[in-house]
Amino acid sequence: MRQVVSRSLCSEVGTCEGEYIMDRKTFGIIATIVAALLFGFPGLCLCLFGAITATGQMPLTSVFPYTSNFGNPFSEMAPSYLGFALLCLALIFIAIPIVVGVLTLRNKPEKPASINEPFPPAS
Repeated sequence: MRQVVSRSLCSEVGTCEGEYIMDRKTFGIIATIVAALLFGFPGLCLCLFGAITATGQMPLTSVFPYTSNFGNPFSEMAPSYLGFALLCLALIFIAIPIVVGVLTLRNKPEKPASINEPFPPAS
């Protein structure tokens, strides 16, 4: 199965003559890579920050100079439920590229011939 890319895309590139035909597998690989960059990497970062927050190690107050909490070792920590929410969100973000890859790169079974079609005429 092949997917036809529109002429406007070819005119932007400037190298196409006629219509450019992109293979389905190539489209699936490109979609999986884009999904991994847009969702997988941020999901891993959220997973890291979620784990740190869930363990109670993420400070909630700022430590910038010229603030009242500068140098205060007893500053407030972020609540653990926020960390667990970040971990759940991270799992969703990590699952998106996996689902995109499975859906775009799978081999679809071919449809069997319909039984209700009439037989061709005998010659």
